[in-house]
Amino acid sequence: MHTEILVQSMLVPLFLILLSTVEDTLLQSVSRVGGVCKLSTESSLRRCRTPDGKICSGRGKCDCGICICEATDPGKFYGPRCECHDWVCATHNGKICNDRGYCDCGPCECDEGWFGDACQFQEECNLPGRKSKELCKNPQGVLCSNRGTCHCGSCMCDNRGLVTGRFCECDDSECLDEDTGEVCGGHGQCYCGNCYCAAGWHGDKCEFQCDISPWESKQRCTSPDGKICSNRGTCVCGECNCYDVDPSGNWGDIHGDTCECDERNCLATYDRYTDDFCSGHGQCNCGRCDCKEKWVGKKCEHPLSCSLSLDSSLKKCRGTSNLPCFGRGQCQCGLCTCYPPGESRIHGKNCECDDRQCEDLNGEVCGGHGYCSCGRCICEEGWFGKLCQFPRSCDMSDVQSKELCETSDGVMCSGKGSCHCGKCMCSSQDWWVSGEYCECDDRECDKHDGLICTGNGLCGCGNCECWDGWTGNACEIWVGVEY
Repeated sequence: MHTEILVQSMLVPLFLILLSTVEDTLLQSVSRVGGVCKLSTESSLRRCRTPDGKICSGRGKCDCGICICEATDPGKFYGPRCECHDWVCATHNGKICNDRGYCDCGPCECDEGWFGDACQFQEECNLPGRKSKELCKNPQGVLCSNRGTCHCGSCMCDNRGLVTGRFCECDDSECLDEDTGEVCGGHGQCYCGNCYCAAGWHGDKCEFQCDISPWESKQRCTSPDGKICSNRGTCVCGECNCYDVDPSGNWGDIHGDTCECDERNCLATYDRYTDDFCSGHGQCNCGRCDCKEKWVGKKCEHPLSCSLSLDSSLKKCRGTSNLPCFGRGQCQCGLCTCYPPGESRIHGKNCECDDRQCEDLNGEVCGGHGYCSCGRCICEEGWFGKLCQFPRSCDMSDVQSKELCETSDGVMCSGKGSCHCGKCMCSSQDWWVSGEYCECDDRECDKHDGLICTGNGLCGCGNCECWDGWTGNACEIWVGVEY
């Protein structure tokens, strides 16, 4: 039965393309005589024009009233006016029509037993209720982001067409123009609540038109190193809007015509707790420190009065790390002062111990089943894991355990870990793999000073969860008490 459906799903779009080709051939035979087009240019273009005024939908050329469609990856255009292409159909888990149907010029035609915009829902569900709900929870543990209902491990979003995403995490109503009600003002595409504007348009909802060409705009925004806005801003109509990292809304650390100046480069690791640039011993000019007399170093951190050289001082402070004082303190003349002062959880000769690493996002130390020793959990008998979160004994069968460890596509722990008592243990060899189903890559979290989340928070599935007193994409901004 499934084979017949598969064959039908392949034949229908092929038949449509063939039919369109036959129609085109018949029309050309009528409009051409001896290879010469009988139609005027105006008549020819009128036959190729779509209701919105575009010739062949902007995807082909008009030849004597017939659209010759472009062949474009990942598929090709078809239809009398090149209005159809397979990749406009809805996708699920990266697959067009979830590989459970075929694309019919926009909507999905689902196989028997499947339904939904992307054929993502199965009419008969064999999943246990608990397993189904687990598969519908977003990374924050909220069922369908509170914007839909769960059906057999997949989210059915409310307000269909505007609320989308695997976990209904995208609200495309944010793309609607308040005045016209059009998506992105009719000049762009909406992806997960963000407008991506067509060439020549800009603004949060593509409401502004640019009076220079895209090429000229790009040229004006290109920095000396060949990057657009130095990869620190966005280019809007030939001008760079630099990212502002100051949470108070004041002037940001990044500036310059092409965002080439990053004042954060003047902040030593320990200086993140104060407003001082260049260790308080110099002037920051476009991300470079000009040191006062008697001070040297990239960030003016070394006094000339020290008997040690700058390199010798840094070497003593590094210990086994690549950063002085493990990126958690101030190095002066070979001695580390751990920061912030009074924080008992950061200690050691080189500030090598960070006991915050033993806490989960709720602040519980070693899951309540062990104690912390220099940033590592020592588990009580009967418990193991980085945070002592796994019991050695298990009261469920292997079948029950594996059911709870499978992802929606039936893969155990996303293929990146093993299952123990209904919980995924992610590969210890790949330190960056995390998440309830080992689906997250912690390398996607922002870094500062070479440290993920600047060492001031935990990486939660690609986003930094900052500890108290810290903010910023990489937890690099101290907003606690001044020291």
